[in-house]
Amino acid sequence: MNKLIITKQDNQIISAIYEGNDMVQVNIDHRESISILGNIYIGKVKNIVKNINAAFVEISGGKMCYLSLEENLHPIYIKPKQTDKLVVGDELLVQISKEDIKTKAPVVTTNINFTGKYVVLIHGRSMIGISSKIEDEEERKRLKKIMKGFKEDTYGFIVRTNAVHMNEERIHEEIMFLKKQYEELKQYGVHKSLFSLLHQTPPGYICDIRDGYADRIDEIVTDDLEIHKNIKEYLENYQKEDLEKLQLYKDDMISLKNLYSINSKLEKGLNEKVWLKSGATLIIQPTEALTVIDVNTGKAISGKKNVEDTFFKVNMEAAQEIAKQIRLRNLSGIIIIDFIDMSKQEYKVKLMKVLEELFRKDPVKTTLVDMTALNLVEVTRKKVRKPLYEQIL
Repeated sequence: MNKLIITKQDNQIISAIYEGNDMVQVNIDHRESISILGNIYIGKVKNIVKNINAAFVEISGGKMCYLSLEENLHPIYIKPKQTDKLVVGDELLVQISKEDIKTKAPVVTTNINFTGKYVVLIHGRSMIGISSKIEDEEERKRLKKIMKGFKEDTYGFIVRTNAVHMNEERIHEEIMFLKKQYEELKQYGVHKSLFSLLHQTPPGYICDIRDGYADRIDEIVTDDLEIHKNIKEYLENYQKEDLEKLQLYKDDMISLKNLYSINSKLEKGLNEKVWLKSGATLIIQPTEALTVIDVNTGKAISGKKNVEDTFFKVNMEAAQEIAKQIRLRNLSGIIIIDFIDMSKQEYKVKLMKVLEELFRKDPVKTTLVDMTALNLVEVTRKKVRKPLYEQIL
């Protein structure tokens, strides 16, 4: 049974997804530093850097944000303009698409989006897209048919994985709600004062309910009355179909965090070394530029005669754990995996195929790039929230 466990600890709200007894994903929100990911502001262009084709936009609190000019072609300006070309001093609507990570500024976009459980409305892209994770061709055709007629000149939609097998009426209901949010933003938002926060993303634990694969979560469990109230209110308004999954945990004998060993699992999620059942180990080292994961045989080859077959088995075991650790630790950007060298090409092909299948299950877009001549596997993972080691600090 898969569960979303949500609890408070000191000044933190911890939301963790469990598959059986394994914690597979976790997000930690600090009450004094609320996430701005997804928030929409009225920003002001302070500088344009032509050689990197980017602009720096100031938002609320004097925070400077990075805006790529290549990907943002149709801004919503506060004052009407004859052209979409950005100049210093322009005031426009921007949305936080990536949070600040260490020394890197937050990234904003003018392709404003409103995210639902089943579809995402995106300004500036007149198209209908279907999630690449939906592979069944008949289902893709059904969803395209449902979405026919909703594309407009100024915005389009992307159908999310959660929409698989969902009835047409429910999807249409969500589309109309997102359209209303979008139209109200365009109509009333442009009349607000500079740096105003126009739209605030729900708390992280609500986003986990909305963004998690609906068919993979059987129960939503919290031991906090306030959180329970907030979730119930959200589900009643936006996801009635999931309301029966919500449970309030009450047990004076053992706390929810102890029942699910949350602290010990978080501690393991920060360890550099991860032991595998075979006796092999993973060494996981995040750096500013990339994350390196090294697979070591350790005790796994002790007494083994067929070393090549043993290497393959260890690598296959490591692949399963690496996919799990990447998601648990929320590692992103460039990830380099140094598997144990194998001479047989068929083993390399099988390993890459398994990795591709594992990464496809990750709710965050994860791309298996290639295996280099040095047998290093290159992976990229979309940067959304901060990695676990930064969330805990």
